Amino acid sequence: MKNYSRQREEIIKVIKNSYDHPTAEDIYMTVKAKDPAVSRSTVYRNLNLLVENKLINKIPMQIGADRFDYIRKPHNHAICIKCGKIFDFEYNFEYEEIKKIVREQTGIEISDKGIALDGICNSCKING
Repeated sequence: MKNYSRQREEIIKVIKNSYDHPTAEDIYMTVKAKDPAVSRSTVYRNLNLLVENKLINKIPMQIGADRFDYIRKPHNHAICIKCGKIFDFEYNFEYEEIKKIVREQTGIEISDKGIALDGICNSCKING
């Protein structure tokens, strides 16, 4: 990205310092608390730019709002289908092999490195 933006830097900082994979609205509220003049559209527009420029990851959710993640190192996600909480985990999948299998079976070209697995977290299992 060519142009510096104080608000964009603040958005990156919020995501970088967050390990709970915040939603766009979470990010907006945190940035707004520090800069009351920032608009929701500015935050959302900048999130899209940051994703397009591969500075952050967007985690599409089946339930609820999409989440965002700062790219620190290669990792994967386990997502609770009941509460929507996202857990990071590391495992060295053979991405090229997975991409090849998916391409052969479906014709889809996988664009990302990263696996998202759905399940039910311990808290949801215990609390029913």
